[in-house]
Amino acid sequence: MTEQQPKDHWTPTAYTTSAPFVPLLASKITTWLSPTPHDKILDLGCGDGLLTSSLKPHCTSITALDASPNLITAAKAKYPGVVGLNFQVHDCRYLERWTGFVEEGWDRVFSNAAMHWILRDEGTRQGVLRDTFRLLKPGGVFAFEMGGKGNVAEVHTALISAIVHQGVPIEKARELSPWFFPSEEGMRALLEGVGFVVEKAEVEYRPTRLTEEEEGGGLEGWVRLMGAAFLEGVEGEKGREEAVREVCEVLRTVIRREEDGSWWLGYVRLRVLARKPT
Repeated sequence: MTEQQPKDHWTPTAYTTSAPFVPLLASKITTWLSPTPHDKILDLGCGDGLLTSSLKPHCTSITALDASPNLITAAKAKYPGVVGLNFQVHDCRYLERWTGFVEEGWDRVFSNAAMHWILRDEGTRQGVLRDTFRLLKPGGVFAFEMGGKGNVAEVHTALISAIVHQGVPIEKARELSPWFFPSEEGMRALLEGVGFVVEKAEVEYRPTRLTEEEEGGGLEGWVRLMGAAFLEGVEGEKGREEAVREVCEVLRTVIRREEDGSWWLGYVRLRVLARKPT
């Protein structure tokens, strides 16, 4: 049976307007990845390809997957004709179905700010990690950064509350969350359960400044893009707009700094370097 694909609410404009910091704050996990000139790398959840393209000069080839046709189209347009750089549309929840799936075909697997989306569904979570393990050569590494426990807790809470106020039952509101934010201990257990050896892991609380509110950015832009799954659970455009407005108003005095008017979200980053035993 063909899986129903979710609506593609990702666009290059919305992404760069609301969250341009995502690929720019990934220097630590790319250092952990430590690519070498002979490596074949697989990037899970590549977005618009900015970070992927920066890795290409350091390896032989890199194949990047993302479930968003809009973002893959943008990536191909931004980086045309680069030898060894390949962007493909694929839902990473189902790696085994990918036409490029080759057991022990990759030296390194990488992911930045995507695994909390990819691992959201409990029914496919272990399969993703198991298939990642299978894709790696013996001794290969899996380096990733994702949201950790408590990531963006303020807006997460406000979104659930806002859509409940629009008539969505609380149980349904929780189910609509598109994110999985594990603790370091929980993530270690999942990885070790499929055979990985976790070489290092860390959690960092990293408050992150949002973009300016003009031209679709700011908290409102972030909520519309990152919180789209919550909003789609609300019936009618009027209800969805009221939910967005409530989130922004509730958080105004919580995450806005009085001294300069800037808005900051409480990002919690979980970084992991795991290895497939030789």
